[in-house]
Amino acid sequence: MSQVLILPVILPAVLAGAIILFAQGTLNAQRAISVLGTLALLALAITLAQTPTQGYFLGNWPAPFGIALVLDRLSALMLLLTASLALIVLIHSIATGWDTKGRHFHALYLFQLMGLNGAFLTGDAFNLFVFFEVLLIASYGLMVHGGGQARIRAGVQYVAFNLLGSTLFLFALATIYSTTGTLNMADLALKLPQIPAGDTSLIRTAAVLLMLVFAIKAALVPLQFWLPGTYANAPGPVAALFAVMTKVGAYALIRFGTLVFPADLPATGALIASLLYPAALATIAVGAFGTLATRSLPRQIAFAAIGSMGTLLLSVAAFTPLATAAALYYLIHSTLATAALFLIADLARTRRDGLTAALFMASAIAMAGMPPLSGFVGKLLILDALSGDWLGWSVILLASLLTMIGFARTGSELFWKAPAPEAATESKAAILLCLAALAALTIAAGPIGQALSQTAQALHHPAAYIAATQLGATP
Repeated sequence: MSQVLILPVILPAVLAGAIILFAQGTLNAQRAISVLGTLALLALAITLAQTPTQGYFLGNWPAPFGIALVLDRLSALMLLLTASLALIVLIHSIATGWDTKGRHFHALYLFQLMGLNGAFLTGDAFNLFVFFEVLLIASYGLMVHGGGQARIRAGVQYVAFNLLGSTLFLFALATIYSTTGTLNMADLALKLPQIPAGDTSLIRTAAVLLMLVFAIKAALVPLQFWLPGTYANAPGPVAALFAVMTKVGAYALIRFGTLVFPADLPATGALIASLLYPAALATIAVGAFGTLATRSLPRQIAFAAIGSMGTLLLSVAAFTPLATAAALYYLIHSTLATAALFLIADLARTRRDGLTAALFMASAIAMAGMPPLSGFVGKLLILDALSGDWLGWSVILLASLLTMIGFARTGSELFWKAPAPEAATESKAAILLCLAALAALTIAAGPIGQALSQTAQALHHPAAYIAATQLGATP
């Protein structure tokens, strides 16, 4: 079964190559390949979600020398979320004709899925860097899809920030490798507790550098400047797909914070948590005030996405199983809610009927964390996990109020006061799928919460993850 772990990486790469080589001039063929490939990835993700923790070693090279892929409950969750969102985005892209505005949309879309899946599955820090670069290249191509000066300018800013992150990532990896002789994450979990006292400062420096890298990916204050312009200027379906991009940063912080640099590691202690907590509070505040102050709907959604990342990472910063489980629930919710809003913003360019307004209202309620949708449940879980943290409670609740006020004002201006554009027949199926998923997340909050609690427990007690990597010790 372990050989199946390579498929989420290989399948989209092969299909993207097939589009470039054999279907470049045939849009229907490109669409068919993308749809069938995404459905296959979704079926594969559902299968892997029911699979126990295991590793796969390319070329049968033993860890820590070979390339290792590791499937655990967290990586399976991220694969399933990515495949589900990718299918929703693809449906909208085809229905609205966004995929006709550039020659390479479907190939770039599949390369993006390759990078995302690889980042979630890799068990090696250097290969995480490699997949980050795959993501950067594919996402820049999608970002500038359709052209336009504003889009190109925002794309350049996006690449500049991420190249800075890539440079810091290499410095951090070089520091870790020179100190430990390995970049395999499970191997690091075994070796870092045994490093000499004289190397402690190097490991602390590497931990801070890695946190900066992941903070850029997660749009954490003060490294969030790239996100509003990038998301607001990207094509609607691309911005919706990018909703999972910031979650790559959150995933990396959770993975490294529980496996490589846990709170009981003598070299770093609670370093990551102590830095992450104030940054998350500031991120919530920037997102909320940005949402309140901005009048452009796409830019407003971008600031709301920043605020949601702050809420998510505030829960992550506690680094307890209860808080991690709440963060994972909120991660699923915020990805789907952000995507739904970006798809609605794209639809509102050409159609502002009553149904579109109703969909906007439901999505805004979900994003702000108001009842009865999953945002409310997610924030309740986070507040429960942060019991006693009155500062965190106050910031989250005030931010929810400001976000709802901002969306209410924009919604009234957009759907009530502004003249409606010329009507267009465009499918709302993708948006309805997002909202249906949010409703299911709300209704099934109990069993989903139990499953995420088990995921959090496994993250904070990573013996199974380490053992899965050690299985490759003998070729």
